[in-house]
Amino acid sequence: MRAVVTVTGSDRRGIIAKVSGFLFERNVNIEDISQTILGDQFAMIMMVDTSESKVEFAHLATELEEMGRAIGMTVRLQHAAIFDAMHNI
Repeated sequence: MRAVVTVTGSDRRGIIAKVSGFLFERNVNIEDISQTILGDQFAMIMMVDTSESKVEFAHLATELEEMGRAIGMTVRLQHAAIFDAMHNI
């Protein structure tokens, strides 16, 4: 299952490493990634494949949000189908 991970917040070292390591530990594959820094604000979007993860999608989303709070970032996981549906309206 394809999903989108968004990460936003104040820039600091190690954000990409922390998020990608977290996903790796849960067997989530990163298929594409884009990141930028606007002033002191960090923004990243990842297209991921959760099909081989042993963690239920809703639980993974909650874990990502909690990990984000722990590092001072906002992290969200959403089904890619949501974005596909928005473009079909």
